[in-house]
Formats: sequence, C-alpha cells, structure tokens
Amino acid sequence: MDANRSALIALTALAPVSWGSTYAVTTAFLPPDRPLFTAVLRALPAGLLLLALARVLPRGAWWGKAAVLGALNIGAFFPLLFLSAYRLPGGTAAVVGSTGPLLVAGLSLLLLGDRPTPRTLLTGVAAALGVSLVVLKAAGALDPVGVLAALASTASMSTGTVLTKRWGRPDGIGPLALTAWQLTAGGLLIAPVALVAEGAPPALDGPAIGGYLYLALANTAVAYWLWFRGIGRLTATQVTFLGPLSPLTAAVIGWAALGQTLTPVQVAGMTLAFGATVFGQLGVRPATAAPLPAAAGSAPLVREPAGAPGPERNPRPRRTA
Repeated sequence: MDANRSALIALTALAPVSWGSTYAVTTAFLPPDRPLFTAVLRALPAGLLLLALARVLPRGAWWGKAAVLGALNIGAFFPLLFLSAYRLPGGTAAVVGSTGPLLVAGLSLLLLGDRPTPRTLLTGVAAALGVSLVVLKAAGALDPVGVLAALASTASMSTGTVLTKRWGRPDGIGPLALTAWQLTAGGLLIAPVALVAEGAPPALDGPAIGGYLYLALANTAVAYWLWFRGIGRLTATQVTFLGPLSPLTAAVIGWAALGQTLTPVQVAGMTLAFGATVFGQLGVRPATAAPLPAAAGSAPLVREPAGAPGPERNPRPRRTA
C-alpha cells in the first residue's frame, strides 16, 4: 500500500471516528429527546456552509441525483437510525449497522458489477462479529419496528454509498460541492418532519450551542466531506469497512471519558473489528471516480478543483443524531 493511498484511507477513517463521538457529545451537552432537531442542526447549517464555500449549484439531472443521495445518506438515514436506537436494546442498532460492508458488497455486484471475493465476505462477517462482542448485551425480545428501522437505516446508507460511487461527480465538481448538495437536501428533508414530530426548537444554553457547533462543523461538514471524498477515490467496499470504527470509538470514549468499563470480551471484539477494518483496506487497487460530462452535471459559479484533497453507530445512542 503506497503512502498516498494510506493517507487517503487514514483521512477517510476520521469520518467514522468523529461520528463515534456523537453519543458522548449529545448526552453531555444537548437537550434530551430531540434527535430530529439535532439532525437538522447537524445537516442543514453544515450543508449551507459548504454550499457557500463551494459556490456550485447542481444542474439538470444532478438536481434529482443530489436529492436522492441526500435522502439516502442523510435525510432518511438519520431518522431511521434514531428510531432504531430508541426502540432497540443497547448496541443492537450498531450490530445491524456493522453488516453494512456485506450489504455494500451485494449492492456493488448489482449496481457496479464488482463481484465480492470470499476475502471480502469473510472480513465483513469478522467485522460484524467484532462489533457484536463490543456493544451487544443480553436482552429480551427485540422490537420489530426497531429492527426494521435499523435494517432500513443500514440499507439507506449502503445504497447511498454505492450510488455515490456509481454516479461519480460531474466534470469539474469536487467532493466539497457534492457533500454540500447532499447535506442541504437531507437537512431540508428532515426539517419539516422535525417540526411536526417535535414541535418548536428548544431553548439552548452555552454548552448546547457549543455541542451543536461541534456536530455541525467537525462531526458533519468536515466528516462527510472526508467520507464522500473517500468514496470517490476508494472502492465502495473499502470505505464501508471503515464504518466499524464508529462504535469502536464510542466504546473507547465511554471508557476513557464516561467511566464505563471494558470487559475482556469487549477488548477481544474491538481487536477483531479493528483487524477486519484494516484487513478490508489491503490488497485492493485504488478506485477513481468516473465524472459525468459537464452538460449532465452542474453549472459552477466558481469552478472547484476536481482533484481537491460520507452510519454512525454508537453502543447506545439514545439521544444522538
């Protein structure tokens, strides 16, 4: 693995690592029981900020494509993830989410023509097993709505990842603009649902404002830019194998900052999941995005360089977004 590709993977991995901090920030600083409001404040300001920086609007077919990707990766993914987190016992949603690499492998076969290798399938099973050992605890009967929501959220993000890879980017458009379009579309989709379901926004104190600024800027704007940038340059399977870093990071933060304990079984699971994450990056040729012609893409106000350097899963994200 060359140094440039290693650096690309490391930067892309910062996205799920950042998402692993969502649970701690939400429970420590944000108003309780407002997941959709939190989702709006994460997605929409971040999208508008990146849109102002990129100064590029979609055009033609990309208005529809940006809306579809924004709905899959943000607008549908966030609410479904929250619903599963509220209705399932601790860690179960994260376990379902850890099956993402296997789902992406199947979708890549259907939509990209990439046939999964036995190595990919075995590594995906190992990643899911490792995450299960870290976050899954004994529980009674599972809520069927919660299970369906967890499966749907995983399917939504996985489909968005593969479609992002399939559609690439319009000629001359970089990952900053693509991220801005998706975050803005997703935020606009969630906003009316949040208003109907949760009512008027709550009053915010200083810590809440700081928490929302962190989520909107570092946890969303920067993290999703790195994620979608990685999708453009790595294979879809490689990117999704970085997903288990999110629940692993949440477990480490819980141990280091929240006083939670880690059992030997959890440590073994973390080792297995991290090993699968690393193994999933080896022996794969770097991928390049296939840009669409400018006529089918967008009309930039200021052209962004095309070569400019996107399921959070927490052990128990009761009030996270």
